[in-house]
Amino acid sequence: MKIVMEPIGIVHHNKESVPRHWSISDVRGSLEIDRNYLEGLRDIHPGDLIVVLFCFHKSAPFSDRLLVQNPPHCNEAKGVFSTCSPRRPNPIGLSVLKVLKMNENIMEVAGLDMLDGTHILDIKPHMVPPDGWDESFSIS
Repeated sequence: MKIVMEPIGIVHHNKESVPRHWSISDVRGSLEIDRNYLEGLRDIHPGDLIVVLFCFHKSAPFSDRLLVQNPPHCNEAKGVFSTCSPRRPNPIGLSVLKVLKMNENIMEVAGLDMLDGTHILDIKPHMVPPDGWDESFSIS
């Protein structure tokens, strides 16, 4: 099976480095979305939280020796799927960003943990589970 994705936009900011995770980032910048998708942005408003899927475009190639890694914030080795490491089998990242301003196809956002020039693969709404979700969730 071959999976092909085309970026829908690109990240812009003027920082040389960014935090390793969106939850600790105060970096502001913009998401420039291809104008072909402008109508798809119509229900995104300032104050919204969005989930952005992106490509770790500067990440080194993955190898089996990276199945277990030592995250810098942790005192123990972790399996790659228990980390947010950019060095993964498929270099896909996920961030939750706050929308500050909308101007047609340009979204001003806060919480960036992506490098300038990062390719955006998709945007989704940030959904919060209803109260009691943990207690009522079950898989049959």
